[in-house]
Amino acid sequence: MRELRSSSFWRAVLAEFLGSLLYALLGLGASLRWAPGPHGVLGAALAFGLAQATLVQALGHVSGGHLNPAITLAFLLASQLSLPRALGYLLAQLLGALAGAGVLYGVTPAPVRGTLGLSALHPSVGPGQGTVVELLLTAQFILCVFASFDDRHDGRPGSAALPVGFSLALGHLFGVR
Repeated sequence: MRELRSSSFWRAVLAEFLGSLLYALLGLGASLRWAPGPHGVLGAALAFGLAQATLVQALGHVSGGHLNPAITLAFLLASQLSLPRALGYLLAQLLGALAGAGVLYGVTPAPVRGTLGLSALHPSVGPGQGTVVELLLTAQFILCVFASFDDRHDGRPGSAALPVGFSLALGHLFGVR
C-alpha cells in the first residue's frame, strides 16, 4: 500500500490514462471511413502500430507504456507488476480509452462517425473462430512485448517501441478482415 502514496505510481497511472486516450483516438480515428469505398486495412493497421510505437517511446520510461489491458495482465501474471499498480493501470486504460473515443466522437462529423472504427466479425466467421484468432494474435503481441522488454537486452523501453509497434500492426493486418 506504500506504493499508492508514491508520486511515481500516480505519474505512471496518469501516463497509462493519457497513452490509452491517445491510442484510442489515433487508432480509431484512422479507421474511420471518410470516403466511400473499401475499408483501408493497411492504414488502420499502421495507425495502431505507429500509435503504439510512438506512445511506448514517449511514455515507456514513466509507466512501461502498456496501454493495453492484455499487456498489463500478462505483466501481473508474470510477477513483473504489483497488484495495486496493475489495478491502477487497468482502470486508467479503461477510462483513457473511453475518453479517447469520446473525444473522437466529439470531433468527428456525424456522417463519418459510423461505429467509430469498431470492427465486427465477418459473417462467415463464428464467435469461436474469432475468439481463437484474437487469443493467438494477443499471444503473439504479448510474446513480442516480453521479448522486447527483456532485461537481458539493453533494458530501455525506447528500444522496444519499434518491434512492439510492428507486432501490433502485424496482428491488425491479419485479424482485421
